[in-house]
Amino acid sequence: MQVAGVSVRPLRILRDARGAVMHMLRSDAPHFKRFGEVYFSVIAPGAVKAWKRHRRVAQNLAVPVGRVRIVIYDDREGSATRGALQEIVTGPDDYALVSIPPLLWYGLQGIAQGESLIANCASEPHDPAESESADPASASIPFSW
Repeated sequence: MQVAGVSVRPLRILRDARGAVMHMLRSDAPHFKRFGEVYFSVIAPGAVKAWKRHRRVAQNLAVPVGRVRIVIYDDREGSATRGALQEIVTGPDDYALVSIPPLLWYGLQGIAQGESLIANCASEPHDPAESESADPASASIPFSW
């Protein structure tokens, strides 16, 4: 099910004999909100990085290397999709920008044979006080990794 506010936008990969250019996000894109910071996260095969929720920060994720399962859970009061889970699998073969607004729980799982690389263009610089984490096996989120 599609979680309200989450978007998945296909991205362009320009390939030639020398390699490839993989687009992610432009400041003139209609869906661009604000730049806070860009960082990269490496996830090992089978590893789970979950659960995380930001109070103010929007996440814009792309996976240029490997393959990642992104799971998003909506427990927002008053949301039309409260209780919904959305599962997205992305990597170079189905390259996309996954935009996750604040207040949604999300987790990542590396599902490639080797390491996967996740690029994140967050809407604000990292502030540990504005986010919270939950255990991957949390009973409050109806998903089993």
